[in-house]
Amino acid sequence: MIDIPELALVALVGISGSGKSTFARTHFRPTQVLSSDFFRGLVADDENDQSASAEAFDALHYIAGKRLAAGRLTVVDATNLQPHGRAELVRVAKEHDVLPVAIVLDVPEALAWERTQARPDRTFDRRVLNRMHRDLRHSLGSLAREGFRKVHVLRGPDEIAAASIRYEKLFNDKRELTGPFDIIGDVHGCRAELETLLERLGYALTRDAAGRPVTAAHPEGRTAVFVGDLVDRGPDSPGVLRLVMGMVADGAALCVPGNHEQKLARKLNGRKVQLTHGLPETLEQLSAEPDEFVAEAKTFIEGLVSHYVLDGGQLVVAHAGLKEAYQGRASGRVRSFALYGETTGETDEYGLPVRYPWARDYRGSAAVVYGHTPIPKPEWINNTICLDTGCVFGGALTALRWPSRELVSVPAEKEHYAPVRPLVAPGRPDEGLDITDVTGRRHLDYGYGRATIAAENAAAALEVMSRFALDPATLVWLPPTMAPCSTSELDGYLEHPATAFADMRAAGVEKVVCEEKHMGSRAVVRVSRDGEGDAIWTRTGRPFFGPELDEPLLARVRAAAAGLFDELGRDWLLIDAELLPWSAKAAGLIRERYAGVGAAGRAALPAALDVVAGTAARGLDVTALRERLELRSAEIDGYSAAYRAYVKPTDGLTGVTLAPFAVLAGDGVTYASRDHGWHLSLADRLVAADPELFTPTRRVVVDLADPASEAEATEWWLTLTAAGGEGMVVKPWSGLTVTEAKGRLVQPGVKCRGREYLRIIYGPEYTRPEQLARLRRRNLGRKRNLALREHGLGLAALDRLAAGEPLWRVHELVFAILASESEPVDPRL
Repeated sequence: MIDIPELALVALVGISGSGKSTFARTHFRPTQVLSSDFFRGLVADDENDQSASAEAFDALHYIAGKRLAAGRLTVVDATNLQPHGRAELVRVAKEHDVLPVAIVLDVPEALAWERTQARPDRTFDRRVLNRMHRDLRHSLGSLAREGFRKVHVLRGPDEIAAASIRYEKLFNDKRELTGPFDIIGDVHGCRAELETLLERLGYALTRDAAGRPVTAAHPEGRTAVFVGDLVDRGPDSPGVLRLVMGMVADGAALCVPGNHEQKLARKLNGRKVQLTHGLPETLEQLSAEPDEFVAEAKTFIEGLVSHYVLDGGQLVVAHAGLKEAYQGRASGRVRSFALYGETTGETDEYGLPVRYPWARDYRGSAAVVYGHTPIPKPEWINNTICLDTGCVFGGALTALRWPSRELVSVPAEKEHYAPVRPLVAPGRPDEGLDITDVTGRRHLDYGYGRATIAAENAAAALEVMSRFALDPATLVWLPPTMAPCSTSELDGYLEHPATAFADMRAAGVEKVVCEEKHMGSRAVVRVSRDGEGDAIWTRTGRPFFGPELDEPLLARVRAAAAGLFDELGRDWLLIDAELLPWSAKAAGLIRERYAGVGAAGRAALPAALDVVAGTAARGLDVTALRERLELRSAEIDGYSAAYRAYVKPTDGLTGVTLAPFAVLAGDGVTYASRDHGWHLSLADRLVAADPELFTPTRRVVVDLADPASEAEATEWWLTLTAAGGEGMVVKPWSGLTVTEAKGRLVQPGVKCRGREYLRIIYGPEYTRPEQLARLRRRNLGRKRNLALREHGLGLAALDRLAAGEPLWRVHELVFAILASESEPVDPRL
């Protein structure tokens, strides 16, 4: 049995005729095998052209590197008898942090010569084979010294024929373990705080006769994962080791090494190390322990694996973090990064090394959880999070529950060890915007969920932001897209209140408000007492009309909001609204996309009907044709009436109105958690203050447990849409931050559009039964996910704005909302 890692560079070693190619075909997939003969053929059209070997191996090494970078097992089928050739393979393996493995096929020279003579493509004489055989003999004893981590020698044809390959996982590959996990940050000898944290997490501790905790287990089978730095600085490093060692031995925990364990093990092995950073305290504490315990601790530390890949590859735990290229790999470089991270080569004002901020560049799909560098508060950065909250320095001991991503912390009992560098807020100061914060593929954990922003979507958003959008200091929020309600099966309807109510009920919502959906252009208004920073912008962040109209419009909003400033005690407010009529902003769109269709139909169909009437007068039966044309004419009339309902004359700001429906935030506060009754009451006060500028939003409140309440709202919707209204938006009454039982956000609102309005969206003839049947197969999942993502990003932006966080922290979320708008989703939804 030949054991090789699942990811490795395997070098087949043997003389010509030893059966390497046959062995490769038998045990490996064709795509896994890189043959030197094949590459000679590629570069020289002759597999036996030895003069092409240099170029052939250059290409082979390049392809091997590409395969290893992608995490694919690679087998090199060549004689591999020369040390310099093998050195290149070892180099390629190390460059990609995989293990090089040698499989030697050692057959008698006579048998190899017999096989070689039977091949017409082999024309060299016996002396060449004899030289190969001598090289093989010299190679057998040096393969391990050259860097091959495993060397398997198969002697004779029988042993080669009987061989089988068994793949072994790397020690760091624990993808089969799916948790749930409790990942615990740097303990540093703080045994009391560790006990408190484990108990808060639900673990039951087991103590020895002396009352010392020796293990712990969770009744629900959760697994603790320690990120290392169990020892040094704190009051009881042996106690921490005893507890963690017991949990690991019982299968209740995993542990990766920290740099402090590494240093302790070197000292216990008699190596010369500097007695700094808490190591003297640990050695003094260990001196009071039995020699057997110290030996067990040394063995435990030396057996720790640099990092773990868990939960199907979705989670990586390493002491100092781990770049994507190193995850699931094994090399000294990987272990060094996992233990120490990466430094810039500089030192700070405290004489400590400056850590390279690798997390800001991270774009991997796996969440990376780590410690090493103390921070006062954990923060997700590009799908990575540091859990070292400086317990030993008087901070806290923190755990991350996985997969729920809930953070659980217990405060330090006291400052056990004075830090060289004071704990400071994580992240960079408010130093302005940096283009690297928004470019490329990014992962954002924003408190309400996680989002992956594709690089191409970020590029599209950057184009808009840099050329058309407002100053980012002003552009603090963008409205999310809105998903329609589930498709109705009622005859003649694609959307209907019954399905909208069912959607909310399924999400656990008990009470909703149905708000009239204004057919206009979404507008976000920032208005202040003194007019400083006031702006009105579109849902893509662009100024609405331009300074000549925006400024007088904002002046009127400012005057109407004077009472709200006093009532709420704020100097500025952020208002979500709709600007009416639709034609005020979308006249060009209406003219180019809709009016042309209506005009063409109204011109052509009456003429066609006249021809049909004349034909019928001559006695021909054209009844079916006339009925089709009459139906199309009626549909065109309905289509024209639908878009005309939203076309109103305007002159400058004359005829322009705003329909406010939410006051989102003010200076130092977010109102997202307020119920919609509160928001609409403020909107009504704006209407009352300036009824010429502001349009009221009609609404109906519905108790979803009362069929009569639903019926009343449905009748209201039918009346509203029959009169030319677009429809309604059904929102949870409780506000914008409503969540399901599992903690996930509920849609902030689902739109339920009227039967006639949908002609604008789906075309004049969409109400035909065959068309409705096709449209009912529309897929809403992607649109709904996008709406929830943008909603959560917006809520997080408001939270950060209210908390006074740096502009770049707010802007990265607003930018992500705009980038999400480039997702390929059916625009008719």
